[in-house]
This record gives sequence, structure tokens and C-alpha cells, in this order.
Amino acid sequence: MTKLLYLKASPRGADSKSTAIADAYLAKFKAQNPGIEIDVLDLFSEHLPEFDGDKVAAKMTVIMGQNHSDAEKTLWDEITGIANRFISADIYLIATPMWNSGIPYKFKHYIDVIHQPGLLWGLDPENGYFGLLQNKKAVLALTSGAYGADMPSPAFGIDHQSTYLGSWLNQAGINDIEEIRFQPTLLTSDPDSDFKAAIEAAEALAA
Repeated sequence: MTKLLYLKASPRGADSKSTAIADAYLAKFKAQNPGIEIDVLDLFSEHLPEFDGDKVAAKMTVIMGQNHSDAEKTLWDEITGIANRFISADIYLIATPMWNSGIPYKFKHYIDVIHQPGLLWGLDPENGYFGLLQNKKAVLALTSGAYGADMPSPAFGIDHQSTYLGSWLNQAGINDIEEIRFQPTLLTSDPDSDFKAAIEAAEALAA
């Protein structure tokens, strides 16, 4: 069965435009694919462990090709369990606003927890990083208040949102990435029409 993991990276609940756009995509996609399994992960409600020095040490043990100590194995098993929820999905639906030209800190925290050697990526000494996830797809619902593709940059912000997410997904082996954008959400003459257009774009992409 195909599995879709829906990552919500906004704390604004029903007021979130990125979530509303992703919800529109998901409703249409479910109608087209009634048998799909859906897993929803709200990053502002989910408890994530601190990626502290002990977990970094466990990570370096993996990179060095060594065996974990009993304490490191316990920590690494916790990381692996969280990462496996991500790894098990076939499609990723990601709803995220732009914060300070990047992504919300809870989303970055999640990425730092799951993006680990032997789980999402490997490293070849001669050829560099390579992704371990294959035949997967990501759909990004992206919003930003002032930044937009037609707005002067950096005066109205810089896109470290989609570029960072694209680089992260690519490094994990995910190259099939679609974007739905409502940017800017504030500095537009007709925000309601622009939002409606983003909803329609989401539904069209899902169909």
C-alpha cells in the first residue's frame, strides 16, 4: 500500500495558509487514491529528542564504521525509530511557511534528528554524499509573507526555504519534487484571489 507522510511545519493551526494549501492537495489526492495510507506529523505537537552531544557521538560512530557502545545503541535506536517513520513513506506532503528566509525551527530540528548516515544518506570518500531513499516523491506547499519570486531580493527576503528543502531531499535521494507556492501572502494587491489560485494549483497537481 502506498503511504503518504504529511508534515505540518506551522504552529498556526487553522490559520495556516501553507497547511490549507496542503490540505487541499491531500483532499483531492485522497479522492483520486482512496486506498492510500496517510500519516500526519504535526511538528509543533510532536515531541522530538534533543540532538545533543551524546547523539552526535553515536552518529560519528556510524560514520567511522565502528560499533556502538550499549549507551550509544540506545540513543541511536531512538533516532532510528523516528527516522523509520519518514523512511517508510512513499510520498511526502510538506506544508511550511518561510521564517527568516528559511524554515521554522521545529522543522529544522526534525531534519537534524532524522537526516542520519546509514538511514537517509551515505558518504563515499571519493564521490561524496549519496541518498539512500529511492522512488519517492515530495510535494511542498510553500508560503511567505513578503518574499515572492517577483519581489526584489534580498530587500524582501531570500529563498532559503525551497532551496534548503530541495538540497536536503536531494541528498536523501528524493529528486521528484513538486512545489505549490503562495508567495507573498501579505504584499499582494489581491491576497484572496492569490490564495484561491494556490488552492486550485494544489488540487490540479493532486489530480
